[in-house]
Amino acid sequence: MKILILEPYYGRSRKRFLEGLVAHSRHETQVISMSARYWQWRLQGGAVTLANKAIETLENGFLPDVIFASDMVNLAAFKALTNGRFDGIPMVMYFHNNRLTYPLSPAEHRDPAFGYINYLSALVADQLVFNSQSHLQEFTDALPAFLGTYPDYTHLEKTQEIRQKSRVLHRGISLRQFDAFADAAEPISWGVGMKPPIILWNHRWEYDQNPHAFFRLLNRLDDVGCKFRLILAGEHFNEANEFGQSFSRFADRILHYGYAEDTEEYGRLLQRAHLVVSTAVHEFFGVTLLEAIYCGSHPLLPNKLTYPELLPKALHRPLLHAPTLYENEDDLFDIMQSILKGHERPLPQETLRSIPAHLDWKTQIRAFDALFEEIQAA
Repeated sequence: MKILILEPYYGRSRKRFLEGLVAHSRHETQVISMSARYWQWRLQGGAVTLANKAIETLENGFLPDVIFASDMVNLAAFKALTNGRFDGIPMVMYFHNNRLTYPLSPAEHRDPAFGYINYLSALVADQLVFNSQSHLQEFTDALPAFLGTYPDYTHLEKTQEIRQKSRVLHRGISLRQFDAFADAAEPISWGVGMKPPIILWNHRWEYDQNPHAFFRLLNRLDDVGCKFRLILAGEHFNEANEFGQSFSRFADRILHYGYAEDTEEYGRLLQRAHLVVSTAVHEFFGVTLLEAIYCGSHPLLPNKLTYPELLPKALHRPLLHAPTLYENEDDLFDIMQSILKGHERPLPQETLRSIPAHLDWKTQIRAFDALFEEIQAA
């Protein structure tokens, strides 16, 4: 089979996703991409460039069996601009996120035009694939209210049509690359008097990840005498004030500060850490968390969003080890305090590693290749 891949925002997590897909798929792939800048313009106008490149690819002899587009593609415009050249070829849209429910800070205003592009693309696609059940539910639940904001001809029945052609497929992750840095791990004998564990933050330093709550947690733990060390990594665009201010209180405990773009540097940081915390108010999937868990960090995650579906139910509140999900900030504080004072033990390394192992591309590629084959045969 031949798969034509469309990605107008080829960078960061989206680029890593496609690199893994292309490297491991048994099918022949052709990626048409654009640089990861100006996301609003990519979503609105990128279809013109993608269509021109797709026609050129077709003229050069690459006739795809399936078109695989990301949520950043204006698929309705792409289909119109290619003037029927790809008629009969099924189009699959993969939703990493969406602009109908993408989290905004209180200072931002949501432009409904971007959400409407996602909606039109969803109508045009033959199959919609979401990276989590939580994401699928969130998007389809939001559609009726969104369409209801328009004065007439809202076609609310289209929501059910979109639901019926939607499915969930967790994304693949290049996890085994981190095995090469296992020698960086710092084993701990958990219990009273142990060496201070390392707490990891490897999420984006942005509003939706809620760094305010993370530093409130650290301050409370410090106030009651808990000992810990810190790795503050993760991609940042506008640096959160809390991270800069953290030096005044935790400078002697910070082992790393700033985005670790180099794979080896990042892999060694993951291997060193013992606990990874999320205080997110929104999450479509959670790649960085799964990377940390694979490398041996016990997760402390909100009992909402995508997190319950990413962890086996038996590990939400295991009998012999510390919980992995918490209900609120006070619950998180109680669990963390218990772990840091040696009263509860994190999950064993082999258990943690097994949680996301099935999502490594060497395994998860089978599900993506099967998706392409099923769509093509339909």
